[in-house]
Amino acid sequence: MTHKLFPHTTHFFDTMGHGAQNQIKEVHQMTNKEMSFRWLVTGALFSSIGMSFVWPLTSVYLHNRLGVSLTMIGVVLLFNSLASVLGSYLGGYLYDRKNPYHLLVGGVVASTITLIILVFFHGWPMFGIVLFFNGISAGWNLAVVNSIGTSIKSKDSRYVFNMLYFVQNLGIVVGTSLVGFIYSISVTLMFVVASVLFLIFLAIVITKYKPAANESRKKVSDTEKTSWNTKHLPKANATILTTFFLSLFIIWIMYQQWVSNLSVYMTGLGIPLRNYSFLWTINAGLIVVSQIIINWIARYHENLIMQIFFGFSMFAVSFITLIFAKTYPMFVLAMVILTIGEATALPTIPALVNVLTPIEAKGRYQGLIQSYASAGRAIGPLFGGMIIELSSFTALFVIATIAVLLVLTTTAVMWKALHGSLTRYRT
Repeated sequence: MTHKLFPHTTHFFDTMGHGAQNQIKEVHQMTNKEMSFRWLVTGALFSSIGMSFVWPLTSVYLHNRLGVSLTMIGVVLLFNSLASVLGSYLGGYLYDRKNPYHLLVGGVVASTITLIILVFFHGWPMFGIVLFFNGISAGWNLAVVNSIGTSIKSKDSRYVFNMLYFVQNLGIVVGTSLVGFIYSISVTLMFVVASVLFLIFLAIVITKYKPAANESRKKVSDTEKTSWNTKHLPKANATILTTFFLSLFIIWIMYQQWVSNLSVYMTGLGIPLRNYSFLWTINAGLIVVSQIIINWIARYHENLIMQIFFGFSMFAVSFITLIFAKTYPMFVLAMVILTIGEATALPTIPALVNVLTPIEAKGRYQGLIQSYASAGRAIGPLFGGMIIELSSFTALFVIATIAVLLVLTTTAVMWKALHGSLTRYRT
């Protein structure tokens, strides 16, 4: 083919020395060098461990050490989540238009600065103010890292997002297992360790993430990226993506009941708080094991949408179990079911969104995934608290079950109606 279309090309290379040919080959390889998947997940791991030194003890620290009211703590956490929504959207949006390497360096620098500030100034209200800006940078970094994951072509996209989800949860396991011990020694030391972890993350990004700029910048011109808008996305794709985003929003509202309100319910039944905390150890450990199993199954069978349907079904079953749970083993069973649903559905959605979006907009839609999830996390505790005050915990679990079943039904109906019209893009 080359000989017919470009007859002089062969002669040109024939007349070149082998050294010059090798130089051109090396330049071509450098230009098209892909971001190392190993370093992508390593960076995500350090980021996850670092953030696990901040968010788990925020409520305890503000209330027990600084004497901040629970209402004000709720406001702080709400604004932290809203900041994460903003950061996720901006990070994903700018990924499609700017150099991903520079975006991530800037985001990690911002996170590191907020953590270093907390080393010296962690009183009230400074802690709450810094936590807001930390939320922006955290959402930004997560969206950019996930967007960079879309540029990995040497691995299946489902494997990429499963592994990113895996290391992020592994980081939570490591971080939360250490943070309580370090917190009991010194609050300052807790922020020092978090700062050091992010300095390591920054060093990894600076030295290993430069190829991330190549993949998204070479294939599409800056003019195309800037002029691209949502009108260019096929209607079927836009509709199903909106369905996924709204589904994530509702799923996370309900999931947050486990994080925020279930501890009150369990302790009210006479179950020790340490037993509630152990549920999250089970959750994190099962996610790690589940991702290994899911990645093994993915070698032989791949059906992203069925994986999402199965995960949503498990979410519903977990809330059904909570309706009848009165003893600790029942709560353990509900957590196991919830974790299976989480590990199956949540990392699969970014992989399927990646398939349904063009390269000009991958960052935008990966950012929207994080934004809708963060919005659900922000509203979840308030929603649950209102239902409990107006009715009961049982009513909350019934509403959560119905909401998740509606999400499952709506997603299934929309997929059946639209999947034949969907445009799938090269990943």
